[in-house]
Amino acid sequence: MIARVPHRKAVERLLLEFPVVGILGARQVGKTTLARQVAAARASGTAWFDLENERHIARLEDPMGALEPLRGLVVLDEIQRRPNIFSALRVLADRPRRPARFLVLGSASPALLRQTSESLAGRIAYHHLPGLSMEETGPRFLNRLWLRGGFPRSFLASSDEQSHRWMEEMVATFLQRDLPELGFGIPSQTLFRFWKMLAHYHGQIWNASEFARSFGVSDMTVRSYLDLLAGTFMIRQLPAWHENMGKRQVKAPKVYFRDSGLLHSLIDVRTRKDLEQHPRSGASWEGFAMEETIELARARPEECYFWATHSGAELDLLIVRGRKREGFEFKHTTTPGLTASMRIAVQDLKLNQLTVVHAGRDTFPLAARVHAVPLSRLTANLSKGKRAG
Repeated sequence: MIARVPHRKAVERLLLEFPVVGILGARQVGKTTLARQVAAARASGTAWFDLENERHIARLEDPMGALEPLRGLVVLDEIQRRPNIFSALRVLADRPRRPARFLVLGSASPALLRQTSESLAGRIAYHHLPGLSMEETGPRFLNRLWLRGGFPRSFLASSDEQSHRWMEEMVATFLQRDLPELGFGIPSQTLFRFWKMLAHYHGQIWNASEFARSFGVSDMTVRSYLDLLAGTFMIRQLPAWHENMGKRQVKAPKVYFRDSGLLHSLIDVRTRKDLEQHPRSGASWEGFAMEETIELARARPEECYFWATHSGAELDLLIVRGRKREGFEFKHTTTPGLTASMRIAVQDLKLNQLTVVHAGRDTFPLAARVHAVPLSRLTANLSKGKRAG
């Protein structure tokens, strides 16, 4: 087991401020393990309810009666299965002196977010748990992390083949069991075909019409498929940044797989050799490097964008925090150079700095406010930022 210290500390900080904290993330990403690490670090006792356990479900038939006497930390795992609990949590969160704090775990779903926003507004804070990152595994495991992805069981598998088999089973379970349990009625084979097709568009601008033609459905229907995968943290929709600058700018989002191992499973990449020879290798590395950068920069989703003009200038990642703008380019090369597009991005977007993240070993300047940093050393450059929670 890998101790997920940055995430544990972030959750602990939120528990000091809010009566209810939600850990949201994809299935099998390690939410329960993180909650156990948080519980183990606390001096007070912990009550645990697993809402996939029939005995625990029976105990919560009367949520107020079961939860009101409890003190310390109360963990409710897979809470989206019992939305009636949220109304009880609202009452319990408003008690004076707050005798208990509640840690709720859930695979992201529109139902869960709607219930909490309606019932617990101002009482709950969320922490998104991604897969394992380079900060947690260490740079020496960078290639394994890229190939296998950050799902703990995939990353820690005894071999690449075992990792690939686990990922195949995870995909099947997600489509055939998890999504129906979350209330989605899309046929699993349809969504699997969509997911595989999406894998070949990883890192590209979303084109609903192209997908709609392939599936013989409307643009709105394929957009609902994309939103479903994004809402369950499988896909990242990176919005386009646009502002008044006298240039025609792209407005559609880009689509990325959040986990490189999942991407590789769907394009049948099993080994490092397969990955090096695959035509999507560069796009895979760039998406992997982007996710690592977002995690190390402690950037919230609403702070992350890409930028592109119809004349060809573009920026892979723009992080906007107040008046500060940081740009990132991702190059699967050991010798990145300064491009015209980079110069335009620095000038037009008024970037404080532009970092070119590459696959080599050296850090060096490329121009004023532009420097190249290897992905393996990115931790030292970005981990000083404070996690936003």
